[in-house]
Amino acid sequence: METQPKEKSSPHVLIFPCPAQGHVNSMLKLAELLAIQNIYITFLNTKYIHNRLIQFNDDIQALLECYPKLQFKTISDFHSEEKHPGFGERIGDVITSLSLYGKPLLKDIIVSEKISCIILDGIFGDLATDLAAEFGIQLIHFRTISSCCFWAYFCVPKLLECNELPIRGDEDMDRIITNIPGMENILRCRDLPSFCRENKKDHIRLDDVALRTKQSLKANAFILNTFEDLEASVLSQIRIHFPKLYTIGPLHHLLNTTKKSSFPSSFFSKSNFFKVDRTCMAWLDSQPLKSVIYVSFGSTTPMKREEIIEIWHGLLNSKKQFLWVIRPNMVQEKGLLSELEEGTRKEKGLIVGWVPQEEVLSHKAIGAFLTHNGWNSTLESVVCGVPMICWPYFADQQINSRFVSDVWKLGLDMKDVCDRKVVENMVNDVMVNRKEEFVRSAMDIAKLASKSVSPGGSSYNNFQDLIQYIRSTSP
Repeated sequence: METQPKEKSSPHVLIFPCPAQGHVNSMLKLAELLAIQNIYITFLNTKYIHNRLIQFNDDIQALLECYPKLQFKTISDFHSEEKHPGFGERIGDVITSLSLYGKPLLKDIIVSEKISCIILDGIFGDLATDLAAEFGIQLIHFRTISSCCFWAYFCVPKLLECNELPIRGDEDMDRIITNIPGMENILRCRDLPSFCRENKKDHIRLDDVALRTKQSLKANAFILNTFEDLEASVLSQIRIHFPKLYTIGPLHHLLNTTKKSSFPSSFFSKSNFFKVDRTCMAWLDSQPLKSVIYVSFGSTTPMKREEIIEIWHGLLNSKKQFLWVIRPNMVQEKGLLSELEEGTRKEKGLIVGWVPQEEVLSHKAIGAFLTHNGWNSTLESVVCGVPMICWPYFADQQINSRFVSDVWKLGLDMKDVCDRKVVENMVNDVMVNRKEEFVRSAMDIAKLASKSVSPGGSSYNNFQDLIQYIRSTSP
């Protein structure tokens, strides 16, 4: 009697992002894309981050109802509520504690949920390497930063060996970095991540970043949120070391495109860490075409009083309408926010605490984006064809801003400067004097982004290959 071949079980993927807004945002979009493919997903957050998601996103329950095979689990980050470092510039403290103490908790989840594949935020380094080997499951690292930034991180040991790093206090910040293959003569010292500079206040250590980046070589596969036409020369260098590389970005665009074809009436999920103020959308509806500059420095950038004042005056002096996101935790000085809001209303601008950024950037009234150049914000601007003015703060943002201005020609770089006259001039350059030039470049790359996530495009095909790879991990 012939025996029937054993049917493969459905894969069960554990996704674990770094507990920070940008990381959770992009990895939750990947989770949703996989859930659409009928794959079991356990999305793991720290308790601190999960509580923020529940607090500020009304559609989390709707998300779970839409995808029965998606579930959330939580893990301790080993910090008390009272002394929690949050998800900002001290995120390194949380990453370190999870790396030191999180492995037993991760093991319990692998066992209890019968996980067949782990997609780990690569910033955790080798947190899951031994566990994947112990249980014979596949480990995929996902870096949520740009490819050009990841490659710079990867080349840090070489830069140290060549004495191009670290950057010292008396360094010429415009000195060209020459020893990053594929990026020769693009970056200056000032374009490297903030922790490449000698700064005792920085909570991220250069040697730690280099070590964690190299540890991704131990993973079975590697994911980047980018597309081939945007970062081809850098990706060719990365593939030398990571042959099983899946470029599936812009992830939010791939998800939105997929949902339009699969779920015509579905909602678009959110992963906000702050309460969204939707009054800005009605305000934008009342503004002329491409007349508004949108200003947001992301979920973590701290700002001094004088920086806020300089940017505010620069915006006012430009005579352009502006929508500025000032987070609840951004302004510490009592009375300053009220002063700004009152002065802005008189000038017909708008200040809000948090916005639905994808919707804002796609609005017809938006003409430019003054941004910190976090990778999600950069890609969202790219997809919408919105030119940028770049004011980066830390980590990958310095490199992103250099590529936006000098490689992709999508705007102007204002790094290391905070002066009202510079702000005024750059706003007018992007929105008036050089408007056609930047809009043309932005629209050209936006078309390439859309092509990449459409059937037959590079990211679309790479995602299909990733699905096949994940299905092959099932016992």
